[in-house]
Amino acid sequence: MRTRPVLVYDGDCRFCTTSVTLLERLLRPDCSITPWQFADLAALGATRSQAEYEALWITPNGTVHGGAQAAARLLLRAGKGWAVLGALLTLPPFRWLAHGVYRIIANNRDRLPGGTAACALPAGRR
Repeated sequence: MRTRPVLVYDGDCRFCTTSVTLLERLLRPDCSITPWQFADLAALGATRSQAEYEALWITPNGTVHGGAQAAARLLLRAGKGWAVLGALLTLPPFRWLAHGVYRIIANNRDRLPGGTAACALPAGRR
């Protein structure tokens, strides 16, 4: 059984990889971080379609949080002042706002710094 949560992200997307690397260095969260392309998603209790759609935070007991809530859980796990921000992102109306911002970024990541044309393609065509 896992004792630490796992953050799963799109390793084919340079924007996502750069973001995760920056967050890992800045926050130093106590979790495992892996691209979904190298993760045993079934063992983690997640599906490929979930991982293609958004970043995932998977707790040791198998609860899956996606998108902005995955980011909130990462911040909570980072502790210090980050945990306050993470807690706010779990509460309405901040939760709703965070979801909207996450979807805008995720849907346009190919246009963001570090994004590539591959980010705009479905995973099966990358």
